[in-house]
Amino acid sequence: MSHTRGALAGVRVADFSRVLAGPYATMMLADLGADVIKIEGPEGDGTRQWKPPANAAGQSTYFAGTNRNKRSIVCDLKEAEGLAEAKRLAHSADVVIQNFKPGTMEKFGLGYEQVAAVNPGVIYCSVSGFGEDKGAALPGYDLLVQAVGGLMSITGQADGEPTKVGVALVDVLTGMNAVIGIEAALIARAETGKGQHVQVNLLSSLLSALVNQASSTLETGKSPGRMGNAHPSIAPYETLRAADTEIALAVGTDGQFAALANLLGKPELASDERFINNESRVAHRAELRETLEAILGTKAADDWLPGMTAANIPAGKVNNIHEAIALADSLGLNPVAETPLHQGDTTHTIRTIANPIGLSETPATYSIAPPELGADQGADWL
Repeated sequence: MSHTRGALAGVRVADFSRVLAGPYATMMLADLGADVIKIEGPEGDGTRQWKPPANAAGQSTYFAGTNRNKRSIVCDLKEAEGLAEAKRLAHSADVVIQNFKPGTMEKFGLGYEQVAAVNPGVIYCSVSGFGEDKGAALPGYDLLVQAVGGLMSITGQADGEPTKVGVALVDVLTGMNAVIGIEAALIARAETGKGQHVQVNLLSSLLSALVNQASSTLETGKSPGRMGNAHPSIAPYETLRAADTEIALAVGTDGQFAALANLLGKPELASDERFINNESRVAHRAELRETLEAILGTKAADDWLPGMTAANIPAGKVNNIHEAIALADSLGLNPVAETPLHQGDTTHTIRTIANPIGLSETPATYSIAPPELGADQGADWL
């Protein structure tokens, strides 16, 4: 375990969030050195009960995946003692983050204006589904936002049903935006001495992440549809079938396509009027796909891929998650973080995916396993 002082050392976070977007954000902050106090109700974060699967210590892997490097205390906001402790922590924290339904924290005297009146330097981050104005009453669930936010309309096969992404991606994106907002506000406070209210919501985070698809919609007035694994503006940029499995080809330039044609033993494809440049390949996508799959289907993926890599053609197999982690490990990316969790006389090693941000002088560190509920109740450091 590294003992390097983290980039956010000295920053204390009172974390009232639960489930995914907020906890993901505070884990990122904790990895970078912030002191994160996870403030839970008597029942704990709901994801503690979302199992199976469970890790070696019996914890929900869902909970463990977003709650390392934090300490846990229980504050029952409906009881005077618990509410008083929660207020004390919020009033002394550098950062407060919460993702309750808009208006909930205000009922307990823990809303932004109420906390800032006592703690004017506080960076207070509110995470919501649809904002805190006209969308305040709408429930902020990732699946719902993927649906109403347009992501499902462009995900799935062209002749299939709208499909959600295989992970709560909008929650993760929103958590990342929360981190960016909090860190920007901390920098501003260093200059002005003033805190501020950081607000992020799932719908806005998704619309921002739609990038080229949203941009084309704004400029053309037409919403794109589902294309399976194909790309609306690049070809071949999709999965194509080899003899045994699919190969993902991400050919983004004419030079790469020429290299691909040469590797496949069909250099004339690069000068074919239908495929001579990207715009032509997009216009003749179906013919291109049929032509390439006829050739790729003569060999297994592992017979094609080494040559593609050697020729700088972006290509790879469609891995499962276990294979993806193994790939990152083989590339020296150190994808797994390990933290010890002590339960009586037994010590478990809890494995989670490492922080993706590399910092040369103040790297992420991993010292605290995902905490048991109330594990730090009454600790002197509080």
